[in-house]
Amino acid sequence: MFVVNVEGAIYRDEKWLLIRRSVKEEHAGGSLSLVGGKCEIEGDSKDILERTLRREILEEVGIEVTVSGYVNSSSFVTASGVNVIDIVFLCKHKSGTPFAKSIDEVDDVIWLTTSEILSRKDSPYYLKDNISLADNLLRKTQQIY
Repeated sequence: MFVVNVEGAIYRDEKWLLIRRSVKEEHAGGSLSLVGGKCEIEGDSKDILERTLRREILEEVGIEVTVSGYVNSSSFVTASGVNVIDIVFLCKHKSGTPFAKSIDEVDDVIWLTTSEILSRKDSPYYLKDNISLADNLLRKTQQIY
């Protein structure tokens, strides 16, 4: 009934890793986005959300991350009528230099601060919402340590 999509709010050195989605993409082509993708049908499995997220990030931008927390979930309907559940996780950059590895999905990679994302006119409202929530979660977890 739903496509399950996962996204990573990837943080390093006071900046978030974003992609400019390929203009070839059916949903939100050409827009700024977090990195992620759809869960595949696996039957019985464990940690499908986290494994899917790590796989998609590696496939799309060529880096490894540590999934460190849950940020938000939402649902939406694409222009073609597909119902999507979207789950965002806070991630820490672990290794690698990000680049547009999957050219059919990613046109560019960009590191931006929270304030830069929130002030950009080309940042979709849902990206701004997710970055605000991820930033708040990050600040809370840093206070714990």
